[in-house]
Amino acid sequence: MISVYIADDEAWITIGLKKLIQKSALPFEVIGEAHNGVTTLEDIKALKPDVLFTDIRMPGLSGLEVMSYLSEHQIPTKVVLISGYAEFEYARQAMLCGAFDYLLKPIQQETLNKTLSRLRNELEPAASETSEDTMQNATITDLSTVGTSLFKKILAYIQEHDTEELSLTSLAEMYNISSSRLSTLIKKELGLSFSEYITARRMQKAKELLKDDSRSIEEIANAVGYHDYFYFTKVFKKTQGISPSKYRKSL
Repeated sequence: MISVYIADDEAWITIGLKKLIQKSALPFEVIGEAHNGVTTLEDIKALKPDVLFTDIRMPGLSGLEVMSYLSEHQIPTKVVLISGYAEFEYARQAMLCGAFDYLLKPIQQETLNKTLSRLRNELEPAASETSEDTMQNATITDLSTVGTSLFKKILAYIQEHDTEELSLTSLAEMYNISSSRLSTLIKKELGLSFSEYITARRMQKAKELLKDDSRSIEEIANAVGYHDYFYFTKVFKKTQGISPSKYRKSL
């Protein structure tokens, strides 16, 4: 999953944006949020998210100031600036400072999805190359077929914790390897991107659990790592071509 941090001085904006990201059905997870620039910067240095969505105007430090710090200290977090002010000067400053994109409030689902898709293509370029058919028919690779001993350890850890909150960035740091190198290695060895492999394993487990009529679909969603029932059903239908409830009835 691609990790995201949201910063806005209005709580309803962070809540709304988080829901829009979840509804996108794209492999992004929100790992933190703040309502001022100072906390945002401290969290970014500690959490090292792949993407930061930040309001331009915030108490303490502005979004532009946070972005400038990241640039000066070569912190690779992609920055998407958001603002309610539709003036050209803000957009110009944002692009000059190296923003990945600039979004105006209120953020629309379609607009956000386009930005997320572009981010995904840049952060996980291999992901866009794998078709939904590959996802639907993906098999879980046996450890014995994997090349390097390091990758065997990484894959074993993924398989043990695949229903937990895992990110490519945190996994790479755990094994002292760059995120881009790990992403390339996963794609080479498994034929799937990191997020697609996690999803394939979760969907496989979900299908097994759906055989048990005593368990609700919401309970199964939680069991395989999805705490949003509607997001789970959307992912299941997208990858399996059928809703969880219909899949259960077909058994």
